[in-house]
Amino acid sequence: MSLTLDQLAKEALLLPAPLRAELADILVESLGTAQSDEVQSLWINEAIRRRDEVRSGQVQPIPGEQVMAEARRLLSGNSL
Repeated sequence: MSLTLDQLAKEALLLPAPLRAELADILVESLGTAQSDEVQSLWINEAIRRRDEVRSGQVQPIPGEQVMAEARRLLSGNSL
């Protein structure tokens, strides 16, 4: 006999706090792999898209040193 989600939640809430925390960790970790794979796939597609934009000349890359200098300037509050 399998429990409904509601029954399972009620049973889980009866566990002592440390065991509930452990159960929560197990459940969250079980979600991570699928999400991680999906996120990784999205980033790969984004990287390919950006590479193609640079190669086609649609986008001009900015040297890292220039980006870092601008970031430092903005973070220092000297935006003039």
